[in-house]
Amino acid sequence: MAGLRAEAAALRGELVALRRVLHRAPELGLRLPATRAAVEAALDGLGLEVTAGRELDSVTAVLRGGRPGPVVLLRADLDALPVTEATGLPYASRTPGAAHVCGHDLHAAALVGAARLLAARRAELAGGVVFMFQPGEEDGGGAELMVREGVLDAAGEGSVAAYALHVAAAQLPAGLVTTRPGPVLAACDTLRVVLRGRGGHGSSPHLALDPVPAVCEAVLALQSMVTRRIDAFDPVVLTVGSLHAGTVDNAIPERAEFAATVRSFSVAARERVLAEAVRLVRGIGAAHGLEVDTEVEPGYPVTVNDPVETAFATGVAGRLFGAGRVLELDRPLAGSEDFGVLAALVPAAYLLLGACPAGRDPAIAPFNHAPDARFDDAVLPDAAALLAALALERTSSGAVAQTSSGPVKSGGV
Repeated sequence: MAGLRAEAAALRGELVALRRVLHRAPELGLRLPATRAAVEAALDGLGLEVTAGRELDSVTAVLRGGRPGPVVLLRADLDALPVTEATGLPYASRTPGAAHVCGHDLHAAALVGAARLLAARRAELAGGVVFMFQPGEEDGGGAELMVREGVLDAAGEGSVAAYALHVAAAQLPAGLVTTRPGPVLAACDTLRVVLRGRGGHGSSPHLALDPVPAVCEAVLALQSMVTRRIDAFDPVVLTVGSLHAGTVDNAIPERAEFAATVRSFSVAARERVLAEAVRLVRGIGAAHGLEVDTEVEPGYPVTVNDPVETAFATGVAGRLFGAGRVLELDRPLAGSEDFGVLAALVPAAYLLLGACPAGRDPAIAPFNHAPDARFDDAVLPDAAALLAALALERTSSGAVAQTSSGPVKSGGV
């Protein structure tokens, strides 16, 4: 383990350079030609079997070890966010309206580092490793598309485990690793509602069918519904983030509409909250004599960590960095991402790594997605070493067993 960390530390300069190249030129969605080219160039010469996606600018690279064994998948996401960066960094985004403020540039560089570390240890590697560089995590369903294109079987046989590492700009001190067994990230769906009435003059509301009071009632009723129809021990989060009605103060509009994000942590809660929300807004609309259109846009599923793989992953992190750098989340996070697609198909573990820059207080630093979110490049060697160690130990172990030792309990991040 010490040797792996030392080798990773020697890669720091080139990993930081790659991360900053990607940071300066962020791309959005499923088509990331410059990002894909940079990743492919960084993997060149490692003796990997590299293929590009058809429906998206993904990169899949396969490393075959010198000894027989299982196949493990390591995943990094590549896409940026439609945010204007406000960090003031010398390598800040040069693409208007796009920025790597979620840390995906670090994920890509770390996975390249893991590929370099593992390629150098090909002779001792049992089995194989699939390196999954995925576009379209923020929007576009890139994981599902890559599964459709065969990433799980890229090595010629199914992957026995999948791992992903996500950096955090705040809440977690730099260098600390955290995760939990079971649900670790929420499912995320969108509820869109349109209430249609009859427009009129603001002085004579009795001659119209005003959707504004109804939409206000619906928004408030949804908050009460969450507390009265959903089990408090299987929670959901419902937030209305968009609300529109009318154009002037003295005209009753014909329609009012809103959109809400709905987060849940189990299949049962996900199904129930969406069904109850639709039933509620339709009932309120009917009570006001309005027509109601509802649409549920399915998003990403719950990301569920396999308990055995999670115990294995935290054990690896503890041996690599010391037990004091591994904390267990006491509850899932309400963020969402599409690693859950993989975790539903393959035993998986999703981990977070603190990357709050030195001199910033993790408790109040801008978090991922904020325009001024910043990440410490110094964590890149450790991120690469951890990904590589997960693959090395998992392929050599064949099947993992639940262990009694685990991470230190934490109050959450």
